[in-house]
Amino acid sequence: MKLNITSYERKNYLLKEKKDFIILSKIKALEKKNLDNKDKIIIKLIRTQLKDDWRTPLINSLNKLNIKYKK
Repeated sequence: MKLNITSYERKNYLLKEKKDFIILSKIKALEKKNLDNKDKIIIKLIRTQLKDDWRTPLINSLNKLNIKYKK
């Protein structure tokens, strides 16, 4: 299977190991399916793990959850 990597992905994702390409190919396959909103959010978060600065998106997601469940 040939993986079409966009210029954005090539520029912003590390893609140093074979596993990075496996993750990206699975993400792209899932994005073609009819995912519900929660699964889309999970896929979006997983995508951020391929970035050099993966911590900031995690912090942002955790902040959103904290706001959502704030008492």
